[in-house]
Amino acid sequence: MKYNPDKHHRRSIRLQGYDYSQPGIYFITLCTQNHECLFGEILNGEMRLNEFGKMTQQCWLEIPHHFPHVKLDEFVIMPDHIHGIIILNDIVGAKNFSPQPSNNFSPQPSNNFSPQPMPTPQQNITPFRSPSKTIGSIIRGFKIGVTKGFRQNMDIYVVWQRNYYEHIIRNKVELNRMRQYIIDNPKKWKTDENYI
Repeated sequence: MKYNPDKHHRRSIRLQGYDYSQPGIYFITLCTQNHECLFGEILNGEMRLNEFGKMTQQCWLEIPHHFPHVKLDEFVIMPDHIHGIIILNDIVGAKNFSPQPSNNFSPQPSNNFSPQPMPTPQQNITPFRSPSKTIGSIIRGFKIGVTKGFRQNMDIYVVWQRNYYEHIIRNKVELNRMRQYIIDNPKKWKTDENYI
């Protein structure tokens, strides 16, 4: 079928005008294609990772090695999806090389927690930064790494749904609520709307 822009357009689920490379805290959800349970199973309210779940967890934990401006917070790998909190620190450095992150950030929210305000149409948007520093490029790199592992070891070529869900965390209360949601996710598996 020939491409028709009037019929074949995809609506972005990203916040229009928001700079996804700016420092901030982001809640991310990635789902497997057709919600296939590829990463393990829930037993007695606990996630038991299979070998591919462990590989996926290792890929997640390696994100800061590929993106030094990233810190990881709470995350969980479920049978068919992943929830995680990603923290983007400020990008500083010569020639677009990012320094190693400092250890000053504590996963516990500090009194100085000040997330970025939502842009309004009247606001000036932050100047364009390298797309390799955005949440989208971080998630894309992670998904590619996991997919490569599946393709090398199994007959599965499409691991992920095309897109991902993200939510910009705005304050300490929201951050703590998201952390608790992630922690409780395995216990709530049977009541999850995606559970089959």
